[in-house]
Amino acid sequence: MRRPGGRSADVRRRVLDAVVTQLVDHGYDGLSIDTVAAGCGVHRTTVYRRWRDVGGLLADVLAAAAGDDWRPADTGTLDGDLAALNREVFAALTGDPPITTALIAASFRSARAAEALRAFWADRYERCAVIVARAADRADIPAGTDARRLLVAATAPLYHELVLLRTGPDEGLAERAAADTAVAARAGAFVTGAVSPG
Repeated sequence: MRRPGGRSADVRRRVLDAVVTQLVDHGYDGLSIDTVAAGCGVHRTTVYRRWRDVGGLLADVLAAAAGDDWRPADTGTLDGDLAALNREVFAALTGDPPITTALIAASFRSARAAEALRAFWADRYERCAVIVARAADRADIPAGTDARRLLVAATAPLYHELVLLRTGPDEGLAERAAADTAVAARAGAFVTGAVSPG
């Protein structure tokens, strides 16, 4: 979707803010063109004409998030970079209001939201690949380490514990998952074509 300016940008911001508010407060089943329009003071015809349905609204919320200039921290070490990344993931998954978890849940109900969420994750993994490249350049991990596999391994425990199991926030989880993944990476666990022993 093209990036609008002026009044159009203001309308988009108000509508997307209302989508997030409605989703967090009332869940996917409480989200509709009418509730969003009422929540932001924009005529429902305007909302319908531009976004068409709830899937379009959710997809644009994710598109807006992907359009930022976020980059992962550079701490100088693989352990530090992964821990910094995981702390951001932890904060997003335990935030109040729970915007990230609400969007994840909605993606199971809307094909357009699911597609937009996959694109969002792909963008984030691409941006974070620099963490792995820096570590390889420092010879901290073997050449040929698969960036996506390493990053998924580092962040997956947070999604598993906080989203799937809904365990209480564990402040040490981000650092432990990062440290475990760094150890495995140094041992070559994520080198392309590597086969686990067993």
